[in-house]
Amino acid sequence: MKLAVAILALALAPVTALAAETACPEHFAAGQAPDLVNAKLAAKTRELCNSGYGLLHSGVTRTGLWAAEHLTRERLERQQGLDRKNTFHAESRLPPDERAELADYKRSGYDRGHMAPSGDMPDARSQNESFSLANMVPQAGALNRGIWEGIESATRDLTRRQGEVYVVTGAIFQGQNLKRIGGRVLVPSHVFKAVYDPRQKKAAAYLAANQEDAGYQRVSIAELTQVAGIDPFPGLPTATKAAMLDLPQPKLRGKGKTAAQAEPIPEKGVLDYLRQLLR
Repeated sequence: MKLAVAILALALAPVTALAAETACPEHFAAGQAPDLVNAKLAAKTRELCNSGYGLLHSGVTRTGLWAAEHLTRERLERQQGLDRKNTFHAESRLPPDERAELADYKRSGYDRGHMAPSGDMPDARSQNESFSLANMVPQAGALNRGIWEGIESATRDLTRRQGEVYVVTGAIFQGQNLKRIGGRVLVPSHVFKAVYDPRQKKAAAYLAANQEDAGYQRVSIAELTQVAGIDPFPGLPTATKAAMLDLPQPKLRGKGKTAAQAEPIPEKGVLDYLRQLLR
């Protein structure tokens, strides 16, 4: 565990980004894949290109580090009426010692949490690809089926309103007490969803701790990059990364809670918030 923490510990000071080459630029804003600004995250990484999303997988965590999508109004219209089929499966394109298996999640106490959601996928092929375990992270059940589902729905609502957005969903591994499920798959401490609206030329991200009673925070791309060690939109100007897209407030479906009652983490600065959590 100490080795894993050493590999994945994220410096809060910015470092030089690793320019990301990609075989599937259609999923990324300006065709540029997310950059790893923390070089330690690059160990055993592999890009996986799919019809509905691109993903960077880590053989250290045995999860994705990020999954990227280009969402459009037309894509979501095609998704309407598509029945969900829970075809969870191990990723055959990955070496067995680097990938998660279905047995790792069994009786783990964690959900198989999608990075690129099945609800974003416009056809049977892309939906099946979204159920690859490479696209999953061990996620607290109340988060996955609560505020995180609301964040996914809010992102789709923004897409329908604006016409298109670029989305990067990722995992953060912070702290000295990281857990594994199945003795193999690392559990993220936090998850994020970064959104760029090319019409407004603005971006921001949702950030949530991976725990049962998690709230969320809306942060700038600059703040997220420092915390996550990942720049989701490396092609954006510095001023755009420092500004904030007005992300819609998520709602909790079927639980009688309005957006106002789904309370966010206090807006006191994400770096201060995470430092407090990691004391």
